Amino acid sequence: MSREIPASLSVVLHVIGILENLEVRYHLGGSFASAIHGVPRQTMDADLVVDLNAGTVALLIDRLRDQFYVDLDVAREAVLRHRSFNAIHLATGFKIDFFAKGTGKFDELELERSQPIQISADPPISAMVKTAEDTILRKLQWYRIGEEVSDRQWRDVLGVLMAVGQDLDWHYLRHWAMKLGVADLLKRATAEVGTSR
Repeated sequence: MSREIPASLSVVLHVIGILENLEVRYHLGGSFASAIHGVPRQTMDADLVVDLNAGTVALLIDRLRDQFYVDLDVAREAVLRHRSFNAIHLATGFKIDFFAKGTGKFDELELERSQPIQISADPPISAMVKTAEDTILRKLQWYRIGEEVSDRQWRDVLGVLMAVGQDLDWHYLRHWAMKLGVADLLKRATAEVGTSR
């Protein structure tokens, strides 16, 4: 007999089901991804990187309206400008942050590299998840953009490094850390957890 899925995960799975039904490319990022690759922690939101256009964003919002508070005009503008918009689940208050895929090489690469990972054991359910390397790189970017004061972002990076540091593609990680301007932060983080290679 299957166990009851936590409410937050149920919300995420519902949204992922809609995206997959619409054949929208996506992956889970942010704290959900870092928890999957590193150390789990409680969060009241989930980040989804999505490859949307004007047509698919309207279809997505139409499917979400019954259970979420979401603004179609805000979503359209976000997709047009490659920014983010959110949908708030009415019953639980859980927030889904949708990040419209950017136009850079790394934006496309990280979406292509995402992998199906089992995110629910009972029942077994898989979803596309940002790789550990790309999770680290994005979190280091957000840490830098936030003037390097977010303990949460930094702890997430350290958690992933401690959990899977020996299995990471370090050539890829160092290459893109240099390109994205976070090589110094990667060096500092790996030194802090003792996984520098």
